Parts: sequence; C-alpha cells; structure tokens
Amino acid sequence: MVMQNLIIFNYKFLYEIIKELEENFNFIIIEENDEKNLNKKLKEDLNSLIVTNKKLDNIDNQLIINQSPVKLSYIIEKINIELHKLHFNEKSKIEIGKYLLDLNSRELILKDRILKLTEKETNMIIYLSKSKNGAGIDQLQLHVWGYHSKLETHTVETHIYRLRKKILETFYDKKFIVSNKNGYQIK
Repeated sequence: MVMQNLIIFNYKFLYEIIKELEENFNFIIIEENDEKNLNKKLKEDLNSLIVTNKKLDNIDNQLIINQSPVKLSYIIEKINIELHKLHFNEKSKIEIGKYLLDLNSRELILKDRILKLTEKETNMIIYLSKSKNGAGIDQLQLHVWGYHSKLETHTVETHIYRLRKKILETFYDKKFIVSNKNGYQIK
C-alpha cells in the first residue's frame, strides 16, 4: 500500500504537535510554508491531504481547522476520515489503456471527453480489462451477468455491440473492444 502524506501548511503549532505523535500514525507528516512548493509537491504526489487554517484556492483535499480551542482527538479523527476518503476516491479510478474508468460515477474518460456507462457496461469493461487473453460469451455471462446458460443468447453480443457504438461515437475508437479467437478483449 502506498503511504499517504499529511501536509500541514502554514500551521507550525499543529505541525509540532502532530510530529510528536508521528510514530502512532500510518501516514507521512510534512510541513510546508510556501504555496509554490506545496503546488509542486501536489503535482508529484496526488496522495496527500493538506491541513491548513485557511482555505487555499485551486487545491483539492484540504482539511481546514480554523477554530480554537479544539481537541487534538477531534483533529486526528478528522484527519483519519479525510485520508480514508482520499484512499477510497483513489481506488475508484482505474486506468485502462489510455482511458480512465471512474467507478463512482461510472464514466469512461479520455482527456476532456466523458462517456456515461451503465453498471453492466462498467462491469464488462472491468472484467475484460483483467482478462489477459480475452473472454468468451460464457465467461461474460457467468462473471458479469451472474448466470451460466447452455442456451444460445445474444445478450452479451448486444451489450458489446452497444458499448462499442457508444465508444466509437464518443472517442472515435474502433479498437477499444476487439474480438479474437478467445472472445472479446480490451486493447
């Protein structure tokens, strides 16, 4: 697991308190007082939570603690909650080739283009992306639809056809899902 960073920005008093307790935490504690350096660090590593006493413009993942007095247990609880949210959001995005699949919003993203997906389309893309040699209709029925049928059905082919069409219309990509001897595969 990648360690998360807690960047305490321009808040020396809080940094000194949290730093004393560092061995009890599961994150790296960093002090930063310069906004340019902060932006540089955030570009290098998106797995960071910024704790500050005033809102910073154009920066995500901020925890603003501007009330006083405040219990240390409250601050630590808030930090842990925000780091869990950050971890959850990070895990909700999957890179598939040149695309980004956002599991929370069920969107396939390429640069500034976004394609809304159904739950089945999202599950098909995930399954096909994990399949190294491709997946046949039977495998997709079992793992995406949750049933195995000996009867001929065109459900999978219909869904694949519609998904390919949506991808072609949005991204102009004819080769996102290809057919091979083993079935369907994402290239």
